[in-house]
Amino acid sequence: MSYERQMRHNLAMPQRRQIEQSLLRAFLRQGGVIQKFNDKHDLVNTLADEFSLNLSQRTACLQTVYRKENRVKNAVLWHRLLFRAADALANRGLVSKPGQTFKKTARREWMLTEKGLTAAMGLCDLPLEQKAVLSAITCEVQTAANQLINHPKPANYNPINHQKKRIQTARHALLRYRAFRHAVIEAYDCRCAACGLKLASPDGTSWEVQAAHVVPSSAFGRDDIWNSIALCRFHHWAFDVGWFTVLDNFGIQLSNRSTLLPSNHSLMGRYDCLRALGRSQSRIHLPAHANLYPDTLALLWHRQNVFANPRPDKRPLNS
Repeated sequence: MSYERQMRHNLAMPQRRQIEQSLLRAFLRQGGVIQKFNDKHDLVNTLADEFSLNLSQRTACLQTVYRKENRVKNAVLWHRLLFRAADALANRGLVSKPGQTFKKTARREWMLTEKGLTAAMGLCDLPLEQKAVLSAITCEVQTAANQLINHPKPANYNPINHQKKRIQTARHALLRYRAFRHAVIEAYDCRCAACGLKLASPDGTSWEVQAAHVVPSSAFGRDDIWNSIALCRFHHWAFDVGWFTVLDNFGIQLSNRSTLLPSNHSLMGRYDCLRALGRSQSRIHLPAHANLYPDTLALLWHRQNVFANPRPDKRPLNS
């Protein structure tokens, strides 16, 4: 029996299979990524708590003697077991190692793969249909999202793609949608562009904010960063039905029809979720980089085709 295995046996440490399953669930709670396994990360202690490890189990060290260098290296056994479990998950294609992740996404982290996300959802009894709304990213989704964010905007950009394929395989369509959603939410810092709301679920697996198309998919709107705005659920609906629109200077214009609403409509307690958008000089919250701002042609399309009280300066989309 090896030195490490003997320590694991003497200390009654959890089995690797148990640690692997616990790690997969942790990946899901951590948004699909884990940086390191050491005392600087609360996750290490959280996982130890899940197994009710005592102080000896948490702090026991493996000693490696380097005789030529006349030194001894101590490694915390619990940290080593977590690393070994993550490595085993990577060998089965369930997670991506930091070096592999960096090559694909420029992020040096352990990251779930699509296969790993499916396995983690199974362990957490989550239906696969919830993949579309989970905040957890995978290496495949992050790679596709980076392509959307980093792709240079075409000089003659048109938010409408009449050749857009409506029939795709379910797997490809879901991956593309999740990459689009993640890219938009990341660009807007997980915050509603209209009201600024930033809120995650208590378990951290999903954000309240959504990726809203400016030109909708039903009108062949592109699934890219320039034809989108991050909006909370209420303002996503209000934007889609035309209660407000966005001007070329990114100011918010509220429909004149809001003046016809009964006084007790659109209230959340004493706060008026809709009429608050009509304050003077209201502007949407924009991404940090101007290259990610919504395109003015897309905004024009929304004003002409969706806004409940369109401006009189109607112009052709290609003008």
